[in-house]
Amino acid sequence: MANPQSVLLNKNLQLVFGVTLVAVMGVASITPAFPEVIRYFQITARQVGWLIVAFTLPGIFLTPLAGILADRLGRKVILIPSLVLFGVAGFACFFVRDFQWLLLMRLIQGIGASSLGSINVTLIGDLFTGDDRVAAMGYNASVLSIGTASYPALGGLLTTLGWQYVFVLPIVAVPLAIIVLLNLQNPEPANKPILSTYFSNVWHTINRKIVWGLFGANILLFVILYGAYLTYFPLLLGTRMHAESVVIGGTMSLMSAITALTSFQMARVNKLLSAKSQLLLATLLYMGAMVLLSKAFHWQGIIVGIAIFGLGHGILIPALQNMLVGLASIRERAAFMSLNSMVLRIGQTLGPLLIGIFYQFGGITLAFTGGALFALLMFFLILFLVHPRSA
Repeated sequence: MANPQSVLLNKNLQLVFGVTLVAVMGVASITPAFPEVIRYFQITARQVGWLIVAFTLPGIFLTPLAGILADRLGRKVILIPSLVLFGVAGFACFFVRDFQWLLLMRLIQGIGASSLGSINVTLIGDLFTGDDRVAAMGYNASVLSIGTASYPALGGLLTTLGWQYVFVLPIVAVPLAIIVLLNLQNPEPANKPILSTYFSNVWHTINRKIVWGLFGANILLFVILYGAYLTYFPLLLGTRMHAESVVIGGTMSLMSAITALTSFQMARVNKLLSAKSQLLLATLLYMGAMVLLSKAFHWQGIIVGIAIFGLGHGILIPALQNMLVGLASIRERAAFMSLNSMVLRIGQTLGPLLIGIFYQFGGITLAFTGGALFALLMFFLILFLVHPRSA
């Protein structure tokens, strides 16, 4: 049985928490500034979504390479430079006053971010097994949600000084890189096979129906999160409720706080529901939240919709990660999880574009209706392809 307190107090896990907080900073902290960015640069709501696309796009191509190198050279060899690049390029955005240059800096920051969201989960898989791993994944998802809860509120406050002030935050990744370098004690893959055997093992790990199902679910999850929620929820509040940036950030923080509380209880949830049941329940909660938000024109409907979305998100993220990380051995785990990170970045990149098509034809209402349709598709994908016993 897991000892939740000993897992939570593990110093290596606490360093992983730091990496997780940086990994989610790149989007969550800047979305409350979107209305101000639109006004400053005189761009459209669809164009502001490119600030997310530029950041997530490098991960589609570079994350698999980072995972392979982390398996072959070591986790820290990739992690430290990634943190430094993320911090320096992100902070450079503070000084930019041309939208094209801002997109370029976001692209470079995204190069640094491309490995962070997979190496943190890989490290948890390396450091823990069994019930301890379930608890660690839940705690990490809680920390992720605390970050996504704090960053919108912090980003909203910083935006009151000017839209550019949200780009002060990334510089904290640089001192974190130094701390990780000096203190992280993680196992590294031993007895590395020759490259041909390594790639063959990676392919055999991936080429299973359950893996394709989980990868597909991850794409759809992040289409909904980055498309409907992170891009168009701030616009929903701005247009329907005439909310200012601080209110937008605070409302988004409520969703993340509910997610954090839910994820913190994953060890208990795991005793009540099977892994597949957790995924199916979460997708139904996603769908219900999207439908509610599409029809919400008053604060009551918005708060209920966000609460349901946060509950589903708090179950879905750790459940997916825990199921995936257990499907690979330590020798191929970084590559495997980096491929998953590449897959989710496809969802992150496509999300604002795909939901933007719905928005173009039907405004906010159709944008969130599109989110509900993607959640329904995710439900059936998990129902028919994800069978843990066949893994």
